[in-house]
Amino acid sequence: MDRNQLLRALPKVDEVLRQPVVAALELPLPVLTDLVRDRIDALRRRVLEGELCRLPSMDELCDEVCAAARVAAKPSLRPVINATGITLHTNLGRACLSRRAVAAAAAAARGYSTLEYDLETGERGSRYVHVEKLLCRITGAEAAMVVNNNAAAVLLILSAMGKGGEVITSRGELVEIGGSFRIPEIMEQCGCSLREVGATNKTHLRDYEKAICEDTRALLKVHTSNFRILGFTQSVSLQELVALGRERGLPVIEDLGSGCFFDLERLGIHDEPTVMNSVKAGVDVISFSGDKLLGGPQAGIILCKKEWINILKKHPLTRAMRVDKMTLAALEATLEAYLDPKRAEEEIPTIRMLAADPALLKARAENLYALLRERGLACEVIPEQDQVGGGSVPTQLLPTWAVAVDPRHVTVDGLERRLRKQADVPIIGRIVKDRYLLDVRTLWDEDFAYIADTVKEADQ
Repeated sequence: MDRNQLLRALPKVDEVLRQPVVAALELPLPVLTDLVRDRIDALRRRVLEGELCRLPSMDELCDEVCAAARVAAKPSLRPVINATGITLHTNLGRACLSRRAVAAAAAAARGYSTLEYDLETGERGSRYVHVEKLLCRITGAEAAMVVNNNAAAVLLILSAMGKGGEVITSRGELVEIGGSFRIPEIMEQCGCSLREVGATNKTHLRDYEKAICEDTRALLKVHTSNFRILGFTQSVSLQELVALGRERGLPVIEDLGSGCFFDLERLGIHDEPTVMNSVKAGVDVISFSGDKLLGGPQAGIILCKKEWINILKKHPLTRAMRVDKMTLAALEATLEAYLDPKRAEEEIPTIRMLAADPALLKARAENLYALLRERGLACEVIPEQDQVGGGSVPTQLLPTWAVAVDPRHVTVDGLERRLRKQADVPIIGRIVKDRYLLDVRTLWDEDFAYIADTVKEADQ
């Protein structure tokens, strides 16, 4: 058939939609119509470009539509299996919530709630009260509030406290986080000026002292959670900065970034300050994330002295940054676990993963290995190292164990692609030295059988 004959032979959209196998697909008609039209348009383009010398049969075309329909029926935001070993994998949603937090969020989503209703008075209440007392009890802070993420918290704090003046910050703490969120640029958006002091590797207390002037509104310390400057370095301690702030009548703000309630030194993870230490040091306003080392939902948590809480709560930006009922419910359940440190370690997945005993990880890797070997797959249990992720603890790797898979019928890249794109629940692993690794730190034991079956199917 020549090109014109092929074009005339292309089926009509309605003709394909009437085919029983297509008509039986459980998709809204507009979506299904678009799928069919896309397939026919793709055939038309290939004919015009000279790529086709014959059209697929109606059965073949219907098979293509059904395959596209299966993809279209899947939600864009889907569960995946994280086999990378990175506990706080930003691209995969960071912290996994505890079962209690998930149940609390579901209960809040399912019906009505006391989000902004005071049962005692029968009048309007505040959404901030649900977690404020918990945060103060756990950390020792005088007051607290929550916004939708830590970037929003920093934006709100600087807008409320620094607008129209200068905020002094060490040059070595001018961080950039994901999405090109930079401290200097956020200050500009907040209407305050950045006053850099010190050098990249060294900042002294006298640098802050010399920079203070009548336009100074605050002193800002930023925890460099996603990088470290090593070698010939010096920085001003939190205690020194707080003392200077009190002497000069200036508030001290600290952007902690990751925000940890758990003493990670116990787990052999170093150089990660706790929120409680900052509170004890007397910092006026502290901000940090809820979905990093805290192990809760995405949120920006602000702890502050009482004198600042109403200023922050009443600022015009606060409404634009407020959290919803599901976030508050999940955060409340997460915070309740921290009332008992032992319970937090057992219940919060982030802490449990970071605290995992290497011997236990090896035993779990051997269990997964046995399942893969039962299915005839070539693999080996090997020692590995993990990043914490989420911009936290950048200089330290955690010892772990993984199962290295050597595919027999596809390339390693092909195996990775199939597990990522074709599996019902995508498996996201990593490739190291031309081997596909399944790191057990971030896996659930109940998924092992599915993983083994899916890897076998992908290696065909």
